Amino acid sequence: MMEQVQSASLKAYRRISALDSAMFYMGSLMSFLAKGEDTGGRFALMEYQGKPGNEPPPHVHDWEHELYYVLEGEMEFYCEDKVLVAHAGETIFLPQGKPHAFYIRSPHLRTLILVQAVGEHAVGLDRYFIEMAEPATSMSLPTEAVTYMTDDPSHAIRLGAANGIRFLSPEETAKELPHYPGFGVNLEKIR
Repeated sequence: MMEQVQSASLKAYRRISALDSAMFYMGSLMSFLAKGEDTGGRFALMEYQGKPGNEPPPHVHDWEHELYYVLEGEMEFYCEDKVLVAHAGETIFLPQGKPHAFYIRSPHLRTLILVQAVGEHAVGLDRYFIEMAEPATSMSLPTEAVTYMTDDPSHAIRLGAANGIRFLSPEETAKELPHYPGFGVNLEKIR
C-alpha cells in the first residue's frame, strides 16, 4: 500500500539528464529525472534513449498510467486494437491496466516517460528500471548490451511482478494486441 507522504517532507530539487542520474537499461540509456521516492510515490519521470531492438516485450502496468512524449525519433505503439505512431513533439497515453507494446521506428529515439500512480500502490516502473539496470558509464547508448531479446526472461518477470508490471504470454499478446507483429520482429522486413 502506498505510504501517504506529506508535502512538507518532500524536497525541491533540480536534476538534468547527466551521468549522475543515468543508467544503462537493457541496451538503452535512461536518466531518472524524478523518481517515485522524490514524489511521495505519485509519479516518476525518465528520459529514455534507445534504438530498434531495445524494446520490452508486451506488458501491462497494474499500478500506473504511462505517458510518452517523443523528443526525437519515432515510436509505434500497440494498445488494444489500436496502432499509434508518435513522432517528435507528439504524446502517447497508455492507461493503467491496458496491455501494450511498442517498436522504435527510427535509428535513435529520445523520449520522456511519465508514470503516475492511480491507486493504493506507489509507482513501480522507475524501481523496475533501476533494478534491471546498471550505472551508466557514458551518456551514449551502450554497445554489446544485454537486451530483452538476449536476457533470461525470468529475472524481468520476477522484478516486474514485484513492481506492478505483468509480461504477457504469446497467447495473451495475440488476444489483447491483435495488430502487434510479435516480439523481436524486424518491422522493416514485414512492411
